[in-house]
Amino acid sequence: MNAVRIVGFAVLALVWVWLSWSLLALGGGFNLKNIFLIVASGIIIFVPLWKKYGRQYDNNQKKK
Repeated sequence: MNAVRIVGFAVLALVWVWLSWSLLALGGGFNLKNIFLIVASGIIIFVPLWKKYGRQYDNNQKKK
């Protein structure tokens, strides 16, 4: 990954952490609903991006 993608991931992660913190601070604290929302949003945001940009491939391995 080049530097631009790393900075993009970092900015996106900071925004996600800020929004997650505000959900916990203003949305009633730690409960099962808020924890589920934070985990689900993290999976929805970061897994597809990691699959597209974060994987390292060998020369012998095909990209799927």
